[in-house]
Amino acid sequence: MFTVSISLFIILFRLIIFSNGFYVPGVAPVEFKKGQRIEVKAVKMTSIHTQLPYEYYSLPLCLPKNGTFAYKSENLGEVLRGDRIVNTPYKVHMAENIKCRLLCHKRNDPMNWSVEESEEVASRIEHEYFVHLLVDNLPVATRIINSDTSERTIEQGYRLGFMSKGKAYINNHLKLLLKYHKHSQDSYRVVGFEVETYSIDKDDLTFNDDFSCQIPSGTSSQLVNEDTGTKLYFTYSVEWGESDIGWASRWDIYLSMKDVQIHWFSIVNSIVVLFFLSGILTMIMVRTLRRDIARYNSDECIDDMIEETGWKLVHGDVFRPPPRRMLFAAIVGSGIQIFLMALITIFFAMLGMLSPASRGALMTSAIFLYVFMGLIAGYYSARLYNTMKGKQWKQAAFLTATLYPAIVFSTCFFLNFFIMGKHSSGAVPFSTMMALLCLWFCISLPLVYFGYYFGCRKQPFQHPVRTNFIPRKVPEQVWYMNIFICILMAGILPFGAVFIELFFIFNALWENQFYYLFGFLFLVFCILVISVSQISIVMVYFQLCGEDYHWWWKSFIVSGGSGVYILIYSIFYFFTKLEITEFIPTLLYIGYTGLMVLTFWLLTGTIGFFAAYTFIRKIYGAVKID
Repeated sequence: MFTVSISLFIILFRLIIFSNGFYVPGVAPVEFKKGQRIEVKAVKMTSIHTQLPYEYYSLPLCLPKNGTFAYKSENLGEVLRGDRIVNTPYKVHMAENIKCRLLCHKRNDPMNWSVEESEEVASRIEHEYFVHLLVDNLPVATRIINSDTSERTIEQGYRLGFMSKGKAYINNHLKLLLKYHKHSQDSYRVVGFEVETYSIDKDDLTFNDDFSCQIPSGTSSQLVNEDTGTKLYFTYSVEWGESDIGWASRWDIYLSMKDVQIHWFSIVNSIVVLFFLSGILTMIMVRTLRRDIARYNSDECIDDMIEETGWKLVHGDVFRPPPRRMLFAAIVGSGIQIFLMALITIFFAMLGMLSPASRGALMTSAIFLYVFMGLIAGYYSARLYNTMKGKQWKQAAFLTATLYPAIVFSTCFFLNFFIMGKHSSGAVPFSTMMALLCLWFCISLPLVYFGYYFGCRKQPFQHPVRTNFIPRKVPEQVWYMNIFICILMAGILPFGAVFIELFFIFNALWENQFYYLFGFLFLVFCILVISVSQISIVMVYFQLCGEDYHWWWKSFIVSGGSGVYILIYSIFYFFTKLEITEFIPTLLYIGYTGLMVLTFWLLTGTIGFFAAYTFIRKIYGAVKID
């Protein structure tokens, strides 16, 4: 078995290496002619301090010509992420440079912000908001130099402004640094989009005509005056450069923001350690069980064998249905739905089909997969409920289809009121809420009922032994079999399998970074399944040896013990990595991480239960029962 595990590891590792080379950028390349207009679009403004995204035009910035702007039709994932893609007044043409140009207004007609508008802009600058632009679906990046190490790194988007001596200054001049790759003699592709930001006082600008301008050296910065209002100009320049970077590699600058060498070594180290631990646990369990089963099937020294181990003594009660069987079947059904959604989503993301270039595709795919996996979840939940001799299958199906989504929807609905109060683009519109409710009640709920209907028509899971009419008394258990201690012991190994990836996932969620190492994530997911399964089997085996046959709920709860460590880690991450001090961002963090912990608990609990259930059916089917 250990040899099989090593072989599986090698196959998965080769698949990961292949998938990293098979990265699919997500969209087809667009060819441009020289001088052709390229639209610059804005996505949103974000801040790691508030976790509240805002639309680009939530501030009094330059509007497109005639003051009209149009939002691009987003997919479901983009809406839930707070993306609101809109056109901007920047005029960019392929391979044509612009030295300095007014973005809007004229030289004798600067933009005039009121006191209220100036205060709003200053507040955004103080909270370190970044503006995110797009050119040919390529997000803007800013190169920054670390003053201590002189290392050049990349930031997503550009800073709206900066603070100096308690005053806010806005970056009102953008130097757009664009790169093109010549695909053919008269065909160009955009392969790079960076920006340099400047803050230039309006009195330091000189003009050649109504739109072109010059920037003298030694200019002062543009203050955002919160006392009397602000007068300013927005200007920009465009600088093109030819590049050898291919179109398929243009995302490398964003996906290589951090040194991933430590990530590689940490992941491989965790995988190797977990495989060896899993192999050791497997060998111990197999050798112990073989000895137990051989003794139980022997005709000699039966009394001595019963005194040594006690898991055979509870054969008449081990398959006794648990209390609250309807709730148990509903929770397991929700876990199956989450498991299938996660497995399929991560697998296709590993192949590059849900890359960061496909904006919002990952979340959209996950939602639709969860909805359609209701059919399989309902089927297996029904078979389990039927096995536990449940009679009210319609109520059980309804509970399965609504329990987890109701918790998620009610939590997000509650948090959405606070987000709406801040007028953030992260607030889910009413139409999107209705669309999600339609997905839930018009697709997911009927599919779960279909699954229950077919599952109830199938035979229940067969058990190798009969259940006694009178329950056996459970003796007093040793102290280390207490459920809380079991949760802490069982959660360490699975958490060790995921905590490295958890750090990168948290960075992507809360620090506006890209997560793209789905090959590692798929391998970690497989290791998580193996470790949770084996830990669950070991804990249930010890429980049955102590003649405690109440394993149904305990196997589920204990298998999700790593969720406790994830909760502890999320608290640690909040206080050590994030700089959130306001109430609403803190509330959002608590709400969303709480849902993450619940989802992880349902996922690992379901994996552990089915592993323990399969194990118990195997061992009791292998012994002779009088």
